[in-house]
Amino acid sequence: MRTIFLICAALFINACAGTGKKAAITTDELGYLAGELASDRFSGRGTGTGSDSIAAIFIKREFEKAGTEPFTASGLQPFNVSVSVEPGTGNRLSVNGRDFISGTDFIPLALTSNTEFSAPVVFCGYGLIPSGDTLSRDDYSGVDVSGKWALILRGYPESNPSATGYASLSSDRIKVLNARDKGAKGILLVSGEKWDVADNLDKPSRSEFTAGIPVFQVKRNVADAIIATPSVTISGLEEREAGATSSASFMTASTVDARAEIIRKEAVTSNVVMMLRGKSNPEEYVIIGAHYDHLGMGGPGSSSRTPDTVAVHYGADDNASGVALMIELAERLSAMKQRPERSILFVAFTGEEMGLLGSKHFVDNAGISPTAVNLMINLDMVGRMKEGNGLQVAGVGTAEGLRDTVLAYADTALISLSFTSEGYGPSDHSAFYGRNIPVLSFTSGAHLDYHTPMDTPDKLNYEGMVRTGDLVFRIVTAAAGKSARLAFTEAGPKEPASPMGRRRGVTLGIMPDFAGNVKNGLRADFVTPGKPAALGGMIKGDVIVSIEEKPVSNIEDYMFRLNQLKPGQRVTVEVLRNGSRELLLIQL
Repeated sequence: MRTIFLICAALFINACAGTGKKAAITTDELGYLAGELASDRFSGRGTGTGSDSIAAIFIKREFEKAGTEPFTASGLQPFNVSVSVEPGTGNRLSVNGRDFISGTDFIPLALTSNTEFSAPVVFCGYGLIPSGDTLSRDDYSGVDVSGKWALILRGYPESNPSATGYASLSSDRIKVLNARDKGAKGILLVSGEKWDVADNLDKPSRSEFTAGIPVFQVKRNVADAIIATPSVTISGLEEREAGATSSASFMTASTVDARAEIIRKEAVTSNVVMMLRGKSNPEEYVIIGAHYDHLGMGGPGSSSRTPDTVAVHYGADDNASGVALMIELAERLSAMKQRPERSILFVAFTGEEMGLLGSKHFVDNAGISPTAVNLMINLDMVGRMKEGNGLQVAGVGTAEGLRDTVLAYADTALISLSFTSEGYGPSDHSAFYGRNIPVLSFTSGAHLDYHTPMDTPDKLNYEGMVRTGDLVFRIVTAAAGKSARLAFTEAGPKEPASPMGRRRGVTLGIMPDFAGNVKNGLRADFVTPGKPAALGGMIKGDVIVSIEEKPVSNIEDYMFRLNQLKPGQRVTVEVLRNGSRELLLIQL
């Protein structure tokens, strides 16, 4: 099958490629498109800010100029997004008549319903229940939470190795749902000292949905007031609850009277979906995608690496570069003398920075069967090809012969390719891989301007983008041509490690230099293939100098930084490599 695919594809490209001026991908046109998208005009293209809607109209018009037609009636695929979740003014909480302060002592979580409730409180340890054949702990044994508040420790007893199986079952949401199923009518979550020594209150997450009952996070002083026993504190209970299988849950003598209120604000945003209709198999597709959203004006909570700076985050590489190249590919493909057999869809996704919202909405609502898609190609941060002409290609293991196909069309004198087999990664191709669709994701890698206002159009390598575009053009025309269908193969997990589990214990997948041979950093003496560090581009000998903008000077710093990260989180790691600083984007 692989040989047939390559031969037929090569014949199709030779027969169909156009030669007119319109067909060329040029640095001038790439510069215009990226420059417009990454200009003050669109104010950083923040999802749901309004500037994203203006950018979507611009992108649609450029696609129309390139010769494509709308896939839907308008070419836009609108959907609602949550742009903020904030505590309302009506929050209150009292313990035995003693009032506590909203935002200081407690906060409603996005899991809450907007309601009020007064009842006694049951302390339920970590709120864990038996699971499978090996996890036997039951924190609800011997207590009845029906119609009551459940006071629950966050996390799990991580100091006990035999309890590590509960890591993926210890999220706030899972605990709330388990307690609700046990009959609890309200949930109070508290962090012990071992889980969060600072006892921080979490801001409500805009990605969470209500569990239908009031849910608060409370600080330890509130929990201690609920326990109301001078010799017993929540920190002491955390220590006592560290056993893997046993719990000492109990009914407290306290009553909590509380009212929860959160305010959700939504906005409309849109994917842009355009098409070149196939000649003989128009109901089969090759999809090219790139997200056009970025961080808007940045600021706290925006994923900006300079959260104290409120300014336009231009996002020239992330990801005006991918959208610009996609439009240029549309122009070149539409200029072919002979239209490809399969239809080619061009999708400019929104909401990628908020959790791949646009691509998930597309695969769920476009009305296209996954079996009708031969290949999905994702372009994300393709504008900073460095010296050595490196281009990273992920997903080559998601179809038989896909890696060889990429190599067959690559001019290795112009591009140096590195491959990752896995289909899941921190970009929009993951939504397609999760539906058993072969994927390829192209990127020129992270850099020090990533998620800062300094990611500007003047720093893009437009010649490198042309090289990338020429390669992608050959692959697309092959996949859209008469060649046999690609055979999907599973390559790695279809979702990230659960971000809802433990906060501690994440790993990059390296063997660090425990001897401390390097000063002012930590050297990676070995990088495990297939693990987060390797997938993010780290190589043996790299010296880690910062994680998430926080310095790493030695092994102790390194371990401390890891303890602050969550599974599933996407982090920046700065390394020294051959005397130069490199920024890596690593999915944990």
